[in-house]
Amino acid sequence: MTSLDKPTDDTSANDARAVTEAALFEAFGGVRGMVETVVPGLLFVTIYTINKDLHLSAIAAVAVSLVLVVVRLAMRDTVKHAFSGVFGVAFGVVFAMMTGNAKDFYLPGMLYTLGLALAYIVTTIAGVPLIGLILGPVFKENLSWRTRNPGRKKAYAKASWAWGLILLAKCAILFPLYWWADTTQLGWVLVALKIPPFLLAVWLTWVFLAKAPAPIDVFAEMEAEEKAEQERKATALAAERGESPEPTESTGGRHRREA
Repeated sequence: MTSLDKPTDDTSANDARAVTEAALFEAFGGVRGMVETVVPGLLFVTIYTINKDLHLSAIAAVAVSLVLVVVRLAMRDTVKHAFSGVFGVAFGVVFAMMTGNAKDFYLPGMLYTLGLALAYIVTTIAGVPLIGLILGPVFKENLSWRTRNPGRKKAYAKASWAWGLILLAKCAILFPLYWWADTTQLGWVLVALKIPPFLLAVWLTWVFLAKAPAPIDVFAEMEAEEKAEQERKATALAAERGESPEPTESTGGRHRREA
């Protein structure tokens, strides 16, 4: 290795990490997405802790979720994370209103977390880790990692195991509290567990992917293949018409000199 190789390798590694960080922020919403996930539940448990009014707490949670969506729309930003928050809050409100039990506001989200944890684990065992399905399009590699990039598939499997086990650990804390604790205790613990497990899972995903081989840009490959196909068709059409390719500059110059 020469003295020039090391900076080049470091630059490539830094570029790979930067691309991975950007992809993770795009896929999981970044800081703003985390805030939008926490605020409705935080407002619900705060109001309920103060006055024990289920209806007021539910209305406030739904209202702030809708405000977050409106802000996203006004800024012409992606609304998928904000909309997911609205649906989550809406399901929680419906459950709580139907049963009259304020703790049921949190039940749909807890069941979703459990289902997501199992999805990460089951898909990894099946050889199609969920995190790869989520991030593949973001990295413009789609499913090429399954058969063409084994090192990257291994990294996705590790990341999916991390997500699955972290979410299962979270469920192991929350579900006993759902049965034994009151609404305010469950609510504050749930709010406290919103971001730290998520950050841990995202960080581990970044660690695994930063060390993995670079993604295969299948979109660039398709564009190159399409361009090559167009050139082949143009060449075949010219041959059918008896036309010869245009002479290169050097060839044209030689012909002129010969004349």
